[in-house]
Amino acid sequence: MSQANLLNGLYIDGQWRAGSELLPVINPSTEEPLALVAGGDRHSVEQAVTAAQAGLAHWAAASGAERGAVLRRIAAGVAEHRERLMHLQSSNNGKPQFEAAIDVDDVIATFEYYAGLAEGLDAAQDRDVPLPSDDFSARVRREPCGVVGLIVPWNFPMVTTAWKLAPALAAGCSVVLKPSEVTPLPELELAAIIAQSGLPKGVFNLVCGTGLAVGAPLAADPRVAKISFTGSNAVGVQVMQRAAETVKGVSLELGGKSSLLVLADADLELAVELACGGGFFNAGQMCSATSRVLVADELADEFLLRLKARAEAIRVADPFDPDVEMGALVNQAQYQRVLGHIERGLSVGAKLVCGGGRPADRERGFFVRPTLFTEVPLDSALWREEIFGPVLCVRSFASEAEAIALANDSEFGLVASVVSADLDNAERVANALQAGLVWINAPQVIFPQTAWGGYKQSSIGRELGPWGLQAFQEIKHVVRAR
Repeated sequence: MSQANLLNGLYIDGQWRAGSELLPVINPSTEEPLALVAGGDRHSVEQAVTAAQAGLAHWAAASGAERGAVLRRIAAGVAEHRERLMHLQSSNNGKPQFEAAIDVDDVIATFEYYAGLAEGLDAAQDRDVPLPSDDFSARVRREPCGVVGLIVPWNFPMVTTAWKLAPALAAGCSVVLKPSEVTPLPELELAAIIAQSGLPKGVFNLVCGTGLAVGAPLAADPRVAKISFTGSNAVGVQVMQRAAETVKGVSLELGGKSSLLVLADADLELAVELACGGGFFNAGQMCSATSRVLVADELADEFLLRLKARAEAIRVADPFDPDVEMGALVNQAQYQRVLGHIERGLSVGAKLVCGGGRPADRERGFFVRPTLFTEVPLDSALWREEIFGPVLCVRSFASEAEAIALANDSEFGLVASVVSADLDNAERVANALQAGLVWINAPQVIFPQTAWGGYKQSSIGRELGPWGLQAFQEIKHVVRAR
């Protein structure tokens, strides 16, 4: 690998720096190296938090209008470099270009949305609070919670970052960001755009590195007021334990094992497309994947025939192939993990309908064919655990009550989808589902204005919408005797 491919993985106190640990970055579609990123360690985290502390006061004192102007410049910078960012998304993550375009547009929309919320903060500050006594007056303030640590995953580089970073900056917080060591290249490009946005020195800092080298000390640092983490439940528990040592605020967006409910009056063509989108978008590497497909008995046979035909027709290819519909898994470890889930599913008696391995025309790259199972035991890992790959389990139900019970029988509760021609009925079923977001007859479109997060072990707190901003604010009341 040439020296030109060695990238600095630290942005601290307004300067790019080289780290001590070399992180290899791989193209998952070709298994070839893309770059070496010089990432950080505990010492780098200490430096970044020190810089964030120094930059906090000035940024916290800035007006909402000033913060909003910076966020709009970040959005404009992302728009200007849209094609470059799309290319990095596909090269480093393996997702098709059309998915990468959705990601980049989501980043732009998120920064624009929180720019608007930031600009509205000034008028809302110091609002009077009605009291039952004329002897006192009170006002309420929303203030930034301080230095925050943001730890983001590899499945949606830049997107999850924007969901955390934009509201944190809008609130007036200073930030230390740890991107995934698996997909740092889009994040480094985004950081370069942010570096040109006019943020005061020290307000935004980035430290690439592994969870042990960077994530753990960031979560434990007593100067960090809040940690916002997206990733697996196992790591989320570790983050929470580290944060508990200094009683800091924690937001967690974790796993999911979500269901798509195809009711008896559903449009089958629509149901099949929504099942494929919910299971195979981003190669199934989504916490929101509706990997449990529940179909009314009277539709089950025809639905499965159509779904099998559609799944087998999906073109799994290089992300830059103009006809690609699904790309590669992110790395060798994820590839082996998904294949292991498939093998264990077969070992407990689940019936493989299609897929289950590498496409015949893909000799290299971490590609897995869209995979369907039926007759999956309800107590199996295939049914109950998050697979994070293109694997759907299909099961029929006799009544809507049974479908709701099956969907809610999970330790997770992130999202769900309902397909029905009777919208009143669909709304009633949606209300009965234990999930933070339910789509009705719709693909998994996510707007910055609506909350992201779920029930049970899927989340602590919410992202996006005004709730995402509030997650980085403290409430202060000032009460005065008249």
